[in-house]
Amino acid sequence: MNPKPDLQARPSREEAEEAVRTLLRWVGEDPAREGLRETPARVAKAYLEWCGGYGEDPARHLKRSFGEVEDYGEIVLLRDIRFESLCEHHLAPIVGRAHVAYLPSGGRVVGISKLARVVEAFTKRLQVQEKLTAQIADCLEEALQPRGVAVAIEAEHHCMTTRGVRKHGVGMITTQLRGEFRADQALRAEFMGFVNGPRLKL
Repeated sequence: MNPKPDLQARPSREEAEEAVRTLLRWVGEDPAREGLRETPARVAKAYLEWCGGYGEDPARHLKRSFGEVEDYGEIVLLRDIRFESLCEHHLAPIVGRAHVAYLPSGGRVVGISKLARVVEAFTKRLQVQEKLTAQIADCLEEALQPRGVAVAIEAEHHCMTTRGVRKHGVGMITTQLRGEFRADQALRAEFMGFVNGPRLKL
């Protein structure tokens, strides 16, 4: 997992805003003009939100489990968890969906919203998709001690679609399979079948 930054070494809010003014001047803008006067403060506030995962321990969401589930031991899958993150190479958006599954051990499960909160905590950090996928799987494996964990992420990277090669409509898919999901080909196929299957119509 990503180490937490040294909070004492962090620049002040004023220094962060001055850095935004420097960047505006560097691209040829005037930070003092009417439309940009409040931009440094807005950008600093936005980055606190976009990168809010650094102040959070994702595993804390998985500490409480429930046992009154009739000894359920089959796949638990939360699909289509939409997320927005930032690429650590260009600070450009990564927008996609995560699919998270586990095989309960000992008949205990966690609330489904907690799986989404784990994804949220890791995506609110500067990321690369491969690392993000592994971090979510590591967290579930360590906290739940399940018989298996499966994570699949599909996302569009704006560092590729809005600059550089500018290839639109390109999605990246990464997976992490642990325990029985890795060892059992049929189980792996069942997980991918659920991920790629028809969506709910409510």
